[in-house]
Amino acid sequence: MTTTLHDTARFTHLPLGAIHPAGWLRDQLRIQANGLTGGLEDHWDDVKNSAWKGGDGEDWERGPYYLDGLVPLAYLLNDEKLIAKVQPWIEWILNSQSEDGFFGPATNDDWWPRMVALKVLIQYQEATGDARVVPLMTKYAHYHLAHTEEWPLTNWGEARGWDEIMSLLWLYGKTEDDQLLDLIAILRKQTADWADLYKNFPFRRYTRFFSHQNHVVNVAMSLKSYALAYELDGDAQAKADFENAWATLQTYHGQLHGLFSGDEWLSGTDPTQGTELCSIVEAMFSFETLTAVFGDSSLGDRLERLAFNALPATISRDWTAHQYDQQVNQVRADVAHRNWTQNDDHANTFGLEPHFGCCLANMHQGWPKFVASTWLKDNDGLVCVSPVPATVQDGARKIDVTSNYPFTLGASFAVTTEAPFIFKLRVPTWATGTTLTVNGEARPLTPQDGYLVLTVQDGDQLTLAFGADVRFAPRANRATGVLYGPLLFALPIKEHWQRLFGNQPYPDFGLTPESEWRYGLSTHAKFEVVENSAASLVNGQVFDSLHSPISLRTTGWRLNNWDMRGNSADEPPYNVDAGEATALELVPYGGAKLRIAEFPTIDPRP
Repeated sequence: MTTTLHDTARFTHLPLGAIHPAGWLRDQLRIQANGLTGGLEDHWDDVKNSAWKGGDGEDWERGPYYLDGLVPLAYLLNDEKLIAKVQPWIEWILNSQSEDGFFGPATNDDWWPRMVALKVLIQYQEATGDARVVPLMTKYAHYHLAHTEEWPLTNWGEARGWDEIMSLLWLYGKTEDDQLLDLIAILRKQTADWADLYKNFPFRRYTRFFSHQNHVVNVAMSLKSYALAYELDGDAQAKADFENAWATLQTYHGQLHGLFSGDEWLSGTDPTQGTELCSIVEAMFSFETLTAVFGDSSLGDRLERLAFNALPATISRDWTAHQYDQQVNQVRADVAHRNWTQNDDHANTFGLEPHFGCCLANMHQGWPKFVASTWLKDNDGLVCVSPVPATVQDGARKIDVTSNYPFTLGASFAVTTEAPFIFKLRVPTWATGTTLTVNGEARPLTPQDGYLVLTVQDGDQLTLAFGADVRFAPRANRATGVLYGPLLFALPIKEHWQRLFGNQPYPDFGLTPESEWRYGLSTHAKFEVVENSAASLVNGQVFDSLHSPISLRTTGWRLNNWDMRGNSADEPPYNVDAGEATALELVPYGGAKLRIAEFPTIDPRP
C-alpha cells in the first residue's frame, strides 16, 4: 500500500525560535510562564510524577500535553529556567526507546499520547537541532507500520489519527523515507472519516450522548484534516469541503467568540452553553495548520478571533486559574448547576483543575503556538499573518514589528536583509481600507488573494494601517454581537472573586456579579472607539476589563424582561421590554471574566 505526496501548501511554518514575541505579546507569554505553565510541576502530581519523565504517576496524555506548550514557551522566551524544566522530560523520552522502536512509558501502550509526544519532539528539534529526534521518530514509525494490522487505531487515536499523519509529513520532509507514506496510507484508513461526517452531519442540536465524533475537542482537532489531506492528494475540493464543514458547525453550534459550543459534547448556539478550553487551543492549532496550507485571509481572521477573544477569556489575568468551560454570556462563574451536556458543576469556576485535568495539561500550547504561526514563509520570502509585536528572523532576513495590534489596527515594520525579498502582508477580510507607506511614501497596493505583496530591501521602514468599522454579528432571537477589527466586545460585569477551596498559589474561585447586566442594544446606535494606549496595565496584562487599551462607548437600554434561567442568563429575549437608556462602555471580550457579549436588540421587529 502506497500513497503520494503533493507539494501543495501555499506557505510553510518557520522553525520554532525564528519568531521572537515583543511588546504585549511577550508580556502575555511571561505572565503564562510566571503562572501555571512555569509552576505546574511543583503543584500538580500528574506532571510532577509523570511517567513521561520516569515517575510512577500518570502515563497517558497529560505529560505530553503539558510539554506541547512548555517546550515552545521555553524556547520562544529563551528562558533558561523553563528550558531546564524541559530537559528532564526530553532526555527521558529520547532514552525510552526500545530496540524495536517503541518509546514512552511501558505501562501505557496507546498510540494516542505518542501522537502528542511526536509534536513535542518536532518543536524541540526545530528549536535545538538535536540530532537524536529524527532517528527516534523514524524508528518508531517503522514500529508502528509493522503493527498497524494487529494493533489498529481505536477510540481517541482513531478520532485523532490526523495528528500522527501531520508529524509523519514533517518527518518525510526530513528523510524522504517511503515507508512513512505507507504508514500514512494505513492511518488514513484507520482514522475516523471526518470528511464524510460533515457531509452528512448528524449533530444538529444539543447532544445528549457521547460519541467521539460529537466530542468538542475531537471536532476542533478534526478541522486540520482538510489541510493535511490536501497536502497528500492535491485535490482543490478539500478547501471547499472545509468551508462547508465550518459553516455546518457554525450553523448548529457556533458561538460569538469564534468557535462552537461543547460542554463536553456539541451543545447548540445558546450563548450560555459552554466551550471547553481544550477545544479552543486545539482549534487554534487547526487554524494555524489551515492558514499555512490554504493561505486564505479569512483563515487568519478566524485564528485571530480565537486567540484574541476565546483564549484569554477563559484564563485568569495572572494565569493562576482557568475555566474548563466558558460562556459567551457569563453572568456567574461558580458551582451552581448549569445545562451542560456532560460536565459537572465545577466546570465554570476558575481554578487549578475544574472538572477534569485535560485542560490544565493542554492549555499551555495556545499562546506559544499562536506566536509561532504569526509569520510564515514561501519560496519568495516572508508572510505576515498577524502584525502583532515581534521580530522574525529567517537567515539573513529580519523584520522588527512595532505595534499594539489588535488594540490599535496598524503596525510598523523595519527590514534588515542582505538581499531584496518578497514580503506578503495578510489583509483581514474585515478591513474597510488599507494604507501602507514605505520610507514615508504612500505605496498604493491592491491585495492579491488577500495579501499585499511588495519587494523590500535593507533599511526599509513600512507603516501599515487598517480601516475598520464597528460591525454587528447577527444571532438567534434577533440578538447581536459587536465586533471591531479582530476583537469581540462585551459589557463587563463587576466581578466578586470568592475563594472556594484549594491552596496557594492556585486556589479555586467562584465569581458572582456586582453590577447590572440586563441591557439591550440598538444596531442603529453610534459607537465611539476609545484607544487608551496609556492604560495602567497590571503586570503587563492587556486582557483586563479594568485596564483595557481599547473600549467602545455606546448607548444601551435596561431590559425589564430578561432574567436568569438555570443559574445562567436566560437566552436573549426576542420581544423586549426596554427601560431607560444609559451610557455603556464595552471592552474586549477576553478581558471580561463576567460579561454579556450576545445582546438582545431593541430594534423594531420587521
